[in-house]
Amino acid sequence: MRKINIATDSTSDLSNELLEKFDIAVWPLYINFGEETFRDKIDIDADLLYKKVKEHGELPKTAAISPAEFYQYFSAYSKDEDIIYMGIGEGFSATFNNARLAAEEFDNVYIIDSNNLSTGIGLQLLKIAKFREAGLTAAEIVEKMKQVTPNVSTRFAINTLEYLHKGGRCSSTTRIIGSTLKIKPIIKVIDGKMEATKRPIGFKRALNVMLNEAFNDKDNIDPDYIMVTHTANPEDAKFLKTKLEEFGFENIFINTAGGVISTHCGPKTIGILYILKK
Repeated sequence: MRKINIATDSTSDLSNELLEKFDIAVWPLYINFGEETFRDKIDIDADLLYKKVKEHGELPKTAAISPAEFYQYFSAYSKDEDIIYMGIGEGFSATFNNARLAAEEFDNVYIIDSNNLSTGIGLQLLKIAKFREAGLTAAEIVEKMKQVTPNVSTRFAINTLEYLHKGGRCSSTTRIIGSTLKIKPIIKVIDGKMEATKRPIGFKRALNVMLNEAFNDKDNIDPDYIMVTHTANPEDAKFLKTKLEEFGFENIFINTAGGVISTHCGPKTIGILYILKK
């Protein structure tokens, strides 16, 4: 039986505990403030990122892992072993295509498009690890994931529109009106893209919207893992976890978003993520 190695990038946002437990390698994307370059989740985290945004008055630029870097990463493994790589979805970053270009030089590298971000990727990585533990081959796991990927349910509540505005994802008028009315949009990943699906007034109401959606999905949620993922918002993360436990959910894991994800959503963003059975 060939050994299967699992690899991802820093946007998958799994905790170090889960990464170590399931032996998943992580490669960093980059965050650039002027001439300064930081490796995501190595040199910079969300707290440092937000501090630097205040200092600079603008968002940094994020950069993908290059094809040459992927080639080096893949080359580090024995040709007698397989590598399954899943990172940020093709619709969000050039990283996926760069990985695919590098993988063309190898017979033992398998690339899967997560069509997702943050722990929407992480949930799928844990499924891959479970299939590996069950003894499936790399090719069989790739086929299995074709049924899993479309069923990942990812939603985040955005606390501030400032970062969406700075990143060009909402206009000045929308930001001003939204901030005045205290609109806290719910962003979902749908078909590999981010879409604002609801616009509740007030952050507590936004949290309850996400909880209600999870409750309504209760009988259709894969019980293996449920993720609560946040950017610098541990208090609300604990609140959501407690409420989900009251609903009868188990295996709830709190994860913090890295610098790349935090760049695009802003502080106190928080999400509930899970995989649907169907």
